[in-house]
Amino acid sequence: METTFLTCIMCPIGCNLKVEHEGKNVISVTGNTCPRGKVYGTNEIGNPMRVVTSSVLVEGSKNGSVLVSCKTAGDIPKAKIKDAALALKGVKVKAPVHIGDVLVRNVADTGVDIIATRNVE
Repeated sequence: METTFLTCIMCPIGCNLKVEHEGKNVISVTGNTCPRGKVYGTNEIGNPMRVVTSSVLVEGSKNGSVLVSCKTAGDIPKAKIKDAALALKGVKVKAPVHIGDVLVRNVADTGVDIIATRNVE
């Protein structure tokens, strides 16, 4: 059996987790103060996931070409972060852009879209 120590990132508390596992099979998660810690510890061993944030160029806004912040609409596999970042390279969208608008569909074949996180008129 292996033991992995993690700091949970699901809330500001940052619980120190102890995850006992055999390969990717989690036996137990301890040290969490809420249920999210157990989920995080289990996923981090078996299939680590992350939300990716970035920005893309918006053309035709009132202020000329500007950047709009964006993020994945949900978690993607940690191993796909680089692919997602590369997929955003050179992406340009036309104004107006509104919060929640899909800027890139199915980024890096993850099934997750990239969405805008602010408005640009």
